[in-house]
Amino acid sequence: MTDFSAIRSSYVQAAYAKASDAKPAAEPKPSGADFSSMVADAAQKAVETVRTGDSMAIAGLQGQAGLQQVVEATMAMESTVQISVALRDKLVEAYQDVMRMPI
Repeated sequence: MTDFSAIRSSYVQAAYAKASDAKPAAEPKPSGADFSSMVADAAQKAVETVRTGDSMAIAGLQGQAGLQQVVEATMAMESTVQISVALRDKLVEAYQDVMRMPI
């Protein structure tokens, strides 16, 4: 039978040693992300989805991926492109509305 108290005390000692060696954090990051980082993250994920769809299509043509995998990746890629285009159109429309406002 295992002695759980010995295991627990070893874990607590290791955690304490790790915590005492850790450097203090410089400054906590705000809990909410700013808009520019949110847009950058969304754009990065969209690019990654499109690249995954492209690579899966190539793998399907080479016979290294199944038809269902290729179709799923292609549908995800198509959906991402459609959402990106719709978002771009809305941003351009909003920009044009702002530019038309009288000062």
